[in-house]
Amino acid sequence: MHDQLADGRSFRLFNVLDDFNRQGLGIEVDLSLPSARVIRSLEQIIEWRGKPAVIGCDNGPEYISGALLSWAQRHGIRVEHIQPGKPQQNAYVERYNRTIRYAWLARTLFDTINRCRTKPPAGYGRTTTSARIWRSAASRQR
Repeated sequence: MHDQLADGRSFRLFNVLDDFNRQGLGIEVDLSLPSARVIRSLEQIIEWRGKPAVIGCDNGPEYISGALLSWAQRHGIRVEHIQPGKPQQNAYVERYNRTIRYAWLARTLFDTINRCRTKPPAGYGRTTTSARIWRSAASRQR
């Protein structure tokens, strides 16, 4: 997802959710989010939560890149993409993105990317970091 700073520059958000409990695991914010940055964010979340069996995502360039796909293969993680033009297949993430937009982004006009990074959404405890859906073996066993 994306938004704009007060000066009109666009910034991007990389949101990661747990598919089982719909918990937001991370939000990464920057002016651009290439696949290397996405991978780094995923590695941080893996250290914290453990490795997922599957990462589901849309078809953004950072999610279809060879770098992300080969990283996932090396780590034994399956990547599942939704069908192009079918955001309803990613409904939980779309709902989460809408909540982030209206509960956080629409309430604050950020003047710098750093300010956006340091003012997390209300009720969100981590300021680390759409792979959009995180499905671990443990999630399916709960």
